[in-house]
Parts: sequence; structure tokens; C-alpha cells
Amino acid sequence: MTAAATVSSKPRAIESSSANRPRMDFATLGRAPMRMSLGGRRITSRDLQIVEATEELLDAEVPEPEGVASNVSLLRGFNATIPSAEKSRTRRRQMRNVDTPRIGLKKLGMSARGLLMDEEEDEDEGRSVASEEDVVVVTKAHERNKRKGKRRGRESLSASKTLGKEELTRQTKEIMRDKENLHVRRSLINSDIAEITSKIKALDTIRQKLEQDLLKLQEDELELDDELEGVKERLEFEQSSGRLQNKSDVSAAVPPHAAPSRRRKGPVFLPSEHDELPPGTLDNHTMPIAALDFSEPYGTLVSAAQEDSQPCVWDLMTGAEVGRLRGHRGPVKVLQVEDHVCLTGGADGVVRLWDLRRVDGGWGQGEMVSLSDVAEEDESRSYDGEIIEKPNGIRSNEPSISEPMGPCVRLFEGHSKAVTALYFEDECLVTGASDKTLRQWDLTTGQCIMTMDILWAISHAPSTAVGSALPNHLFSGAAAAAGSFAVPTPPYADGSWEMYQDFVGGVQFWGYGLVSGSGDGAVRMWDMRTGQAHRTLLGHTSPVTCLQFDEIHIVSGSLDKSIRIWDVRTGGTFETLRYDHGITSLQFDTRKVVAATGKNGVDIYNRTSMQHSTLLTNGHTSPVERLRYMDRYLVSGGRDCALKIWSL
Repeated sequence: MTAAATVSSKPRAIESSSANRPRMDFATLGRAPMRMSLGGRRITSRDLQIVEATEELLDAEVPEPEGVASNVSLLRGFNATIPSAEKSRTRRRQMRNVDTPRIGLKKLGMSARGLLMDEEEDEDEGRSVASEEDVVVVTKAHERNKRKGKRRGRESLSASKTLGKEELTRQTKEIMRDKENLHVRRSLINSDIAEITSKIKALDTIRQKLEQDLLKLQEDELELDDELEGVKERLEFEQSSGRLQNKSDVSAAVPPHAAPSRRRKGPVFLPSEHDELPPGTLDNHTMPIAALDFSEPYGTLVSAAQEDSQPCVWDLMTGAEVGRLRGHRGPVKVLQVEDHVCLTGGADGVVRLWDLRRVDGGWGQGEMVSLSDVAEEDESRSYDGEIIEKPNGIRSNEPSISEPMGPCVRLFEGHSKAVTALYFEDECLVTGASDKTLRQWDLTTGQCIMTMDILWAISHAPSTAVGSALPNHLFSGAAAAAGSFAVPTPPYADGSWEMYQDFVGGVQFWGYGLVSGSGDGAVRMWDMRTGQAHRTLLGHTSPVTCLQFDEIHIVSGSLDKSIRIWDVRTGGTFETLRYDHGITSLQFDTRKVVAATGKNGVDIYNRTSMQHSTLLTNGHTSPVERLRYMDRYLVSGGRDCALKIWSL
């Protein structure tokens, strides 16, 4: 650079009219990070700092100047944003600048290299300078000789020009108007940001609604699959039901019933078949509900309460009590209803088979009294149709000519302690009792086919058991069959608790595969052909109180305040659901897990959306103890002695 050009030492901001220069935005910077200039202005480090601090600057609070209008009219907003709004600022800057020839460094460099520029570009360059760093002052030859080549700084306003009072007043008004324009622009930008935020929120709401609709479609598809499977099973049963009518007189003692595999896959039922539910509360019991089951929605319900030896039979269509099942010599702990067949297991160690069709046989105001009750009261007396002892401890009611047969069809005796779990399907029954054994029975012949000892399975557990180490502290005296089992339950939501003594919490089988849950916290898979436990699933740290399984999953609930979903194929834990209280009852299908979790409401876990909800409206006033869920129809029993009917 020659001595004729000196660089100004004082910073100076020179802008061109916004109408002649392209506007810089952050999006352009993001798309072209290597571009060194925008329009005619070079990008400086200060520009990059502003870009990096964009979010912080946008969030910063900018104090509003005094005297600025707060309400912006449409015309005022237009005047504040048009290019002519910058004319007053450009004029003031030109007034303050020293009136000397200027030339940009870019043009000097191109001239020194002999490069040619368009005439129009030369004119634009003469009118404006790109940036502060490009400004130079070119002096005349005689001034340069007189000052001996010394650089001359930019002349100050007071040294070069004298502005009159009118000009200063005018500039004051222009500055205030420019500040007001900034306020107007800021208000418009904030309004745009608020509008965009509102749109984003609205779009998020729409997105959530669409996601819920998508989940609903998935649930509808699963429901259709369940319905189709139920129709196929019902068709197969109808085709084979004729063969059940041709059995022997002994097998005829067991009434034919519908195939109960619906417990795994759901019934052929939709709530749309009925307009209204029956009365929502059934409250004839005086003790907390201990067991319940029903045949089908709007069918027959059988419920039993603690310390009550007479289960109650209800008509779910009307909500009326039909009668009582009398015969057990202790509280009924567990029961199952399939069509018109009911099996009950009691603290007396006996399992009774009932025919619910005989409720309307004139048995004294709906009270069901079997001849076995009479025989139990006075075994020394002889009655027609008295209970006849059979091999293997099975007693059957043989009807006589002179007296009709009662609703109790058969007794299964063999357990030495309370029967706490049972499951039957087709002609097979499996029971579990506090004597720490499982028994398999033939409903047709009434014989005990096999006894499976849980204590033996504990002492001969395979080394390939899945899960953590066996929690031995849960079961005192596991090696002694005569030892009693009792552990305190975790407190319910109302603070109450009780002693849990049901060593076998649940059983279910399918084909030759049997699954049991017991007081040692283990879930065992048995082979009913050999009576051996071939796999033990360890993970629960308290007694298993309930379970259910299908083709893929085993779902177990425990007093350790968790529900575990196991993979039948691998034996591993698929999912664990945590709660605040112990689990006392559960049911699941492909869409939901419904559970009694120690609260006043029924917990529903949506397996599709993985969300929890609770049934509370007009519900129980004390924690729920038992429930039975079938498709969208639910009956729950609580510690408030009430039965509640729900439509999900």
C-alpha cells in the first residue's frame, strides 16, 4: 500500500441503504459456512460471535425506552419496517462523517493488481463503504508533503463541522423515532414467536391425538384377533359337544361345560351386545371378599368372603342373589366358574364340584343344600343318596329314586390343609394347597392322578434355574413338610395388613404344561406327564399370590409389590411393573394387565401404550382384594365387603 493511503485509527460504522444490500440472516450463514462476505460487507469475528450467541440474545430481556408507544397499529408497524425507515439514520451518519474522498481497501487492492471493475460497481463503491475496517482517508498531494507523510486521523464532528440547533433538534426527534421503530419491530418479532409457539403446541396436541388413535387401532386389531380366536374355539367346541353326551353314567355326573380356554384368550363377547350394566354394587357379604369368578358377562357370578363357608351365587343380568352353596366346613379360599359348573376349594382341604343349573330346583328360597351336608352332620345315620366313600378319598353323591340330587355333584378329598389354588379345563383339574403339594385330578372319574411335591422340587432345583438366588428367608422350615407357612403382607393403602398363609398362590395349565406360584417366591413350570418341575423362574422376593399365562408370556404378581411378565420360551423377565403395595390378584390379555395392587382402585396397565390408569369412580372404599376380568367386563371384590361391576 502506498503512502498516499492511511488507515483510520478510530472505529467507525458505515452502512449502506438496506434497499441496496442483501439482508444477512443466520440461515444463510448456516448454509454457506465458508462464504467470507454477504453482499458488499465482509464478515467479521464480531458477526460470528453474534451468530453463536443468538439463542442467548433472543432470551435476554431488553429494557424498553421511555416514551415509546406500547400499542402498535398496523400502519405504525408498516412504517417501522419499510426500507425508508433507515433513511434518517443514514442521513445522520453522513452528516457526522468528514467530507473527504474515501475509497475502500477492496477497490485499492483490485486497482493495485490491475483488475477492472464494472462502472456500476465503481459508482456504488464511491457512494458507500462496506465496513468499518475498509475505511481509509486519501489526502491531497500538498497536504501530504506539508505533513511529511504522517497519517491523519478522522476529524471529529466538533473539529470539522458545526451543526445548528435545528439540526440537533431534528436529529433528537429522529433518534427517538428510530428507537420507537426498534420497539415496534421487537413487538412484531415477539408476536411472531408467540404465534409460532402456539402453533407448535397445537401441532403437539394433534400429534398426541394421532398417536392415541394409532394405539387405539392397534388395540382394535388385537381385540379382533381375540374375537376370531374365541369364535374358532367355540366352533370347535360345538362340533365336539355331541360326544360329551354319550359318556358313561359315572362320567355323566360331571355336567358338560364350555371349554374354558377363554381364560387365556378371551370370550366371544362385546359390550355393544348390551345397553346397560346391572347394578354396579353387590353388597350382601359382611366380610372382605376372598374369592370370586363368573361364567361370562351378564352370566352367573359366585363369590366367597373371608370366614364364610357359604359362597354366594348371583345373577349378573339382574344383580340379584340367587342362593348360597353350603357344604364346606371352613372358609372358601378359591373358586372357578365355567358355564354352569363351579369348583370351590376350602380351608377344610376339600374341593367341591357344583352344578349351578340346579339353583332353581326349589331348594328352599334358593338355598342349595346337598345330601352330603346331611351326611357330614350325622354320618351314623343312613339316608338315600348318602355320600359313598370311593377309592383315593373321592366321595360322590349318587342320586336315589326317592330323593333328587343336590347341586353338589362331587367331592375331591386328599389335601391335608387348605386348598388355596385350583384350575380346571375340560376333564382335568389341578389344585394347590397349604400342604405344599399340587394334585392333578380327573373330573370324569374323580381320581387323583398325580401328586407334585413343591418341597421336593425346592430341594432338587435344577442348576439351570432362571433368575436370582432362591430367597430362603421367605420360607422358614422349607425342608419340613409339617411346618406351617405364614408371612405378613405389606401394608395396604389404608394401613391395614394380615398374615398371608396361602403357600400356593396360583396354578394354571395348558396341555401338559403346568405353571405354579408359591410362597418361596418362585414360579415353576411343570411337566404334567412326569410330575417334574423342569424350570424355575426366580426373581420375586416375596410369595407369589397370583399368576396367569398364555402361549408367550407368564404374568405373576407377588407381595414384593411387583408384577413380572416372563417369556415362556426363554424363561427371562420380559417386563417388571412396580407398585406401592402388594399384588393380590391379576388378569391379563393381549391388550391389558388388570390387577389389585393394594389400593382402593383397580389398576389397569395398557400393554400397547405402557400407561397406567386406575378405576376409582363410584368404586371401592377399601383396598381391592380379588378381581375377574373378561374382555371389557370386570368384577372386583374389596376389603369393604362389596362387589363392583365395571365396563372398561
